[in-house]
Amino acid sequence: MAGFLFSLLLRWCKARSPSILALPVSPPSPIAELQGRDRGPGLYKWTITGAHAGGLNKLQCPHTHLSLPFSNTHTHRASSGARRGPASMAGKLEAGGGDGEYTQDGTTDLHGKPILRSERGGWRACSFVVVYEVFERMAYYGISSNLVLYLTKQLHQGTVLSANNVTNWVGTIWMTPIIGAYIADAHLGRYRTFMVASVIYLLGMILLTMAVSLPSLKPAKCGVGTADLNCDQKASSVQLGVFFLALYILAVGTGGTKPNISTIGADQFDEHEPRERRQKLSFFNWWMFSIFFGTLFANTVLVYIQDKIGWTVGYALPTVGLAVSIAIFTAGTPFYRHKPTSESSFAKMAGVIVAAVRKCRVPSPVDPTDLHEIDPEQYAKKKTSPLPYTPNFSVLSKAAVRTGGSTSRWSLSTVTQVEQTKQMLKMLPVLGITFVPSAMLAQINTLFVKQGTTLDRHVGAHGFEIPPASLQGFVTISMLVSVVLYDRLFLPFMRRLTRNPRGISLLQRMGVGLVLHIVIMAIASVTDRYRLNVAHENGVFDSKAGKTIPLSIFVLLPQFVLMGVADAFLEVAKIEFFYDQAPEGMKSLGTSYSMTSLGIGNFLSSFLLSTVAHITGRHGQGGWIQNNLNASRLDLYFAFFAVLNCANLVVFFAVCRMYVYNAEVTHVVDGGGEKQREVAMQPSPAAGAPDLML
Repeated sequence: MAGFLFSLLLRWCKARSPSILALPVSPPSPIAELQGRDRGPGLYKWTITGAHAGGLNKLQCPHTHLSLPFSNTHTHRASSGARRGPASMAGKLEAGGGDGEYTQDGTTDLHGKPILRSERGGWRACSFVVVYEVFERMAYYGISSNLVLYLTKQLHQGTVLSANNVTNWVGTIWMTPIIGAYIADAHLGRYRTFMVASVIYLLGMILLTMAVSLPSLKPAKCGVGTADLNCDQKASSVQLGVFFLALYILAVGTGGTKPNISTIGADQFDEHEPRERRQKLSFFNWWMFSIFFGTLFANTVLVYIQDKIGWTVGYALPTVGLAVSIAIFTAGTPFYRHKPTSESSFAKMAGVIVAAVRKCRVPSPVDPTDLHEIDPEQYAKKKTSPLPYTPNFSVLSKAAVRTGGSTSRWSLSTVTQVEQTKQMLKMLPVLGITFVPSAMLAQINTLFVKQGTTLDRHVGAHGFEIPPASLQGFVTISMLVSVVLYDRLFLPFMRRLTRNPRGISLLQRMGVGLVLHIVIMAIASVTDRYRLNVAHENGVFDSKAGKTIPLSIFVLLPQFVLMGVADAFLEVAKIEFFYDQAPEGMKSLGTSYSMTSLGIGNFLSSFLLSTVAHITGRHGQGGWIQNNLNASRLDLYFAFFAVLNCANLVVFFAVCRMYVYNAEVTHVVDGGGEKQREVAMQPSPAAGAPDLML
């Protein structure tokens, strides 16, 4: 192992300064110098330090400031099975190296040891993660897709209350990842946080299955053909308490799984290796593919079982699916790469902000190099790179001004910590413009499903009746098709056209999704106006009476299909954007931004629904949203959403004009052929054009 580390270090530094290396068979002790000459001009020096009786213990590269353990008593195994010393390793390096290369992005095994690229990570490891996500999404959407109908039919809640209970729970589901990201980044690591949270998740699912199965934990049946025709017999406090306790235990569990599972998948690809870097560009597309594949099963098979066979079986199957998914993920443990924990992202950001406020009146130095930064060797030991100073958010840069006083976290920050904070804060406006489209998504499993209950659901000559929540399966299907077409047709075409590896930028992709959301809500408004007209023409004035409108449920199909197409643009780009633009060490927090978007969007949906229902229902009027959907005005409510999306799109363009990507810039330093790769925030050359800045 140590011998191979030595070989790797030489190979890496050779790549940074192309050379033919020659290593003495017996390096002098106690300090040995290794010199190699470039093919062209330029001479550089290596030093091997810490020689002692029995061997060397550290190799240090002055170009990269990287130190690795080394002992000349260790040997390197050749392909022939012979044992090689340092001299023969140099011969192997001179021949061009081999496949046994260590990862360069700081990933390790679960015990913190360096790992070979060929043994861990890549698509082999990601296959376990992707398969896990299929089963886990089947479990989650098996509950959430039909939850609004369980609350109305089994727990006897009204339209507004049931819809808000769903969106509040889903909002919590997507907000708890902030806590999970903090624990993962600062304390347990992503893998261990995920495993602990998975157990909590599974316990919540088991309790939820019991709540829908045991007669004592649910009220008597109501509706047509029962003693409680109008569903006036409400669930007791104990019944509601157990049911919602299970839901929110589940929410706590997902708080640890959601922000970490996608990040674990992305961590399997080394950004420093070109081939893996290209593979990572497609990871998020196929990640979303796996999500919606599991969702498709939930929205078709599980929803049908819940409607036609029973809630016990319909909830027990997702519970079993979750247990299977955890087992699959655990089976892939030997193949995963792991990022080590670091200081809390929240603590680093808070320290920068507090230090900047305390020194707000301190003048900034003219030369940015006078700002506080630690020795690059400390970053090299962690296999990370310092971030260079940028003029953006200059007020925060005062946190790195040296004043000669305290050097605590709350008084002095490094330039890298300041730049990391800048990168996280500058994404907040983008996060803000995703709240409204996330509120649109909340309509899929609430009001869109309730619309379906009022329509004719029979299909075919035999009168097969589909569950109203099954239309969500068309969101999944259109999403799957759109992702494949995007990845296989649209992406290669746009790459050739724009010479951008992503085809179009992430914000451009999000912009397409925002436009589609306007179209969706406009179509939903027109469709519901048509539904009400047909209902009134046929005398169907009460949706609670059990009589459906003589209009096929597939009239709602366009709004479901287009929602899937919009997700292929907006949701995929949103996840990739927040991961890509987050600095190293804050990737889980960056991923939690996309989760937070959905959480706040669902809470926004609850707020808008309650507010609109209250305002439009004043002075004795029925209001836009009633328990009787045939007397409601969902067409006006959806039109209101279309206008809200238009306003949000205007704000989006304003945000795009100001946003600056974290561009990757390669600086070539003269002398010795050394190349240094830096990541800095660079403004787009087309800063004045929104369509180019997206």
